[in-house]
Amino acid sequence: MARAMFEYTKTVLKKVSFNTELFCKELEKAISRLLPYEIDELRIWINQLIHEKPELNVCLVLIKN
Repeated sequence: MARAMFEYTKTVLKKVSFNTELFCKELEKAISRLLPYEIDELRIWINQLIHEKPELNVCLVLIKN
């Protein structure tokens, strides 16, 4: 079930990546729901997404340690 939540989170984040504010809000929700190792995986995935959409870089503050 947890893996399904991780995949769902990536889908939602990809869909709202057109809007930095929405992306940050959804990222905050994801951080509160996901397991620590999933957050690490999400951080890697977001870094890859930022190469395509550099404007999302501001949201990394939420996920950095």
